[in-house]
Amino acid sequence: MPRIRPLLALLLALGAGAHAQTAAPPPAPPVAVPRAPVTILVSIDGFRADYLARGVTPNLNALAAEGISAAMHPSFPSKTFPNHWTLVTGMRPDRSGIVSNNMEDVARPDQKFTMDDSKDPFWWNAAEPIWVTAEKAGIRSATMFWPGSNVAWGGTMAKDWPNAVTNGVRPQDWWPFDIVVPASQRVNGVIDWIRRPAATRPRLVTLYFDNIDTAGHTYGPGAPETTQALREIDATIGLLVDGLKQLGQPANLVIVADHGMASTSRTRTIAIDQIANPKDYRLFESGPFASLFAVPGHEKRLERSLLRPHDHLQCWRKAEIPARFHYGSNPRIPPYFCLAEIGWLTAKTTPKKEGDLGNHGYDNMAPEMAALFVAAGPNIRPLGPLPSFDNVDVEPLLRDLLDLPAATGLDGDDAPFKGVLK
Repeated sequence: MPRIRPLLALLLALGAGAHAQTAAPPPAPPVAVPRAPVTILVSIDGFRADYLARGVTPNLNALAAEGISAAMHPSFPSKTFPNHWTLVTGMRPDRSGIVSNNMEDVARPDQKFTMDDSKDPFWWNAAEPIWVTAEKAGIRSATMFWPGSNVAWGGTMAKDWPNAVTNGVRPQDWWPFDIVVPASQRVNGVIDWIRRPAATRPRLVTLYFDNIDTAGHTYGPGAPETTQALREIDATIGLLVDGLKQLGQPANLVIVADHGMASTSRTRTIAIDQIANPKDYRLFESGPFASLFAVPGHEKRLERSLLRPHDHLQCWRKAEIPARFHYGSNPRIPPYFCLAEIGWLTAKTTPKKEGDLGNHGYDNMAPEMAALFVAAGPNIRPLGPLPSFDNVDVEPLLRDLLDLPAATGLDGDDAPFKGVLK
């Protein structure tokens, strides 16, 4: 027995040593795969370019310092739907087909286009948006509330309910606009898209905020309520930037506005029924500009009263709208067009009570209409302020950031951004 115990101890020691030599090493920690940059196009509706100088937008000002910024010229007319479509198509409203927020078309006499009823691809099919271009190239896209992004582009909508669309292309992820959804929830939706695995993560995202435009219309561009709205939306931009950092997600942020905002008042109103006989025309739109149709057979009478000089207003036959506006050839533009002086409004008749204290739709080169442009990210050099440029150049910039080929037949190009991209 005494001899057996040392032998047993030796065998146990040898077995333990053999086990130690053959045991697998502990697993190595997973290696983090670097995320490819995403491109995020953000619209802050109605953000006038000079709002950045109010000292209440630290997040936007920081992005401008880290990248580039400019006072960007909107396209004419300086309205919401036309300019949002220009930003993503590179085509001015006269060619893109979205010539105003409200439209008629002789090809659809029983249908009208409004901001609340605009899902039919018929109205949008003249100009391809960047998310469709991206999807065709195999680049996944996602859109949060961008005007027109709920449309199955290129398709045909059935007349009867449920108005199914055939052969249309949409972003792979899209949310239709709902004004009651708070800005922070919109950002959270975008962050949730970015949180996905690479196979389903979008490389192109659009995001839309309406808060500044609403405040500017309601209270006027210089009001403290509008300044407070600037603070709030800037904090929301901060949420977006922080959310991307927490995910380790590099992003090229292109932050734009569709137009600026001018102060308006009931006391600066031109009543159309005071300069022309209502029996001679049908007023289609009014506000910073008025568009009209002549009653058949009344064209000469209408022109005698409408086309003469007026204080704070100039009217044209649509074919005679000054060439610098690049506007007037599209059949959706009514035959007569009147543009008010900045800060003045047209109306069907003299208003009896005060309305909005801010508006847009004026001469797109007016300083009050200049729009926000800020871009920053891993592929954008920190060059600071750039000279002003037209918003038709934004879509070519997005193509460059997405490595899409340059397009032919656009109204814009990437010339303002030569030397900007890394």
